[in-house]
Amino acid sequence: MPTIAFDPLFPGVSVPSRGTTGSAGYDLSAHLTGRRVRAWAGAVMQERPTEVRNGASVLILAPGEKALVPLGFKARLPKGYEAQIRPRSGTSVRTDLVIANAPGTVDPDYPDEWCVPVKNGGVSPLIITHGDRIAQMILARFETLEFVTGTVEQTTDRAGGFGSTGHGTVGR
Repeated sequence: MPTIAFDPLFPGVSVPSRGTTGSAGYDLSAHLTGRRVRAWAGAVMQERPTEVRNGASVLILAPGEKALVPLGFKARLPKGYEAQIRPRSGTSVRTDLVIANAPGTVDPDYPDEWCVPVKNGGVSPLIITHGDRIAQMILARFETLEFVTGTVEQTTDRAGGFGSTGHGTVGR
């Protein structure tokens, strides 16, 4: 059975884990203690330290602001696997945290610390606290194929691009 090499970069880093034996996703937790975080306000990136509130490190994002939230580990996926980074349903319902590129992909040859690109999709400041479960990881196998130059001919009656299989029912 394939395994994932887990390399914690700090003491106490949480290993991604599933909530139940039937869960497909592995929860990913923010690792913010003593960290600097890359954040974007519009197109301007700044690296800033986390703050301490009530004894815990926090990252505060203004409305519309984005950041790369560090997870405190590196991991090596087996060849032929990717990690898809997606929102957690509970987090999506209870907060304005948006995974900026969902689903994002971590490739098996990615060598650096894992981070989750997030955005504050609300109208109030968003607080992410050290240890918060901010996203989930779904593992998927993938194939790589070679492209060859050739002619692509119509093989069915489907043509016309987006919406070519019929009309939707929204708004009817």
